[in-house]
Amino acid sequence: MNQTKITNRPPNHAIIEAKAKETGFTMPSDIYIGTLLKTLIASKPQSNILELGTGASLSLSWMVDGLDTDSRLTSIDNDPALIQMASEFFRNDPRITLICRDGSEWIQNYEGEGFDLIFADAWPGKYSETEEILALVKPGGFYVIDDMMPQPNWPEGHQDNVDRLITYLESRQDFTLTKMEWSTGVILMTKKA
Repeated sequence: MNQTKITNRPPNHAIIEAKAKETGFTMPSDIYIGTLLKTLIASKPQSNILELGTGASLSLSWMVDGLDTDSRLTSIDNDPALIQMASEFFRNDPRITLICRDGSEWIQNYEGEGFDLIFADAWPGKYSETEEILALVKPGGFYVIDDMMPQPNWPEGHQDNVDRLITYLESRQDFTLTKMEWSTGVILMTKKA
């Protein structure tokens, strides 16, 4: 199978990718995690989806492409410029809510309903507030993280953070977990009913 040829990119993906390069964004999501997120979201009609770490909106474009008309998606980032960039592409989609706020603060104060899928692509919800965010996954819902294999932009000592996180996630009895040495290193968890 040719792993480099992706033929089902979202309609606005190339434009978002060009804008990310133009603005000098250095941490774009891997295209393969995008395809996985789209597929998982498509399995959840009428869903409530959360992305922690909007970034340049590349993964968001895939996630939106997997949504049905009755689903909604909230994406959070603490960088106003990145939220502004995302709003250029998604402001006219009533299913999408973009929030510029510190992720840790948002998680600690959130009191709404649970989520069918959470993609934690930022420190909050991955390396901090992990227990709180896992509590927000609905039974049968997915928790997805990437960048679990060494990346060139990791600061010194970050592998210890990854190792601690994996040990914690593997200890959870209320989720099933799959580790994938694929893309940038993916962990996919499903909350048991």
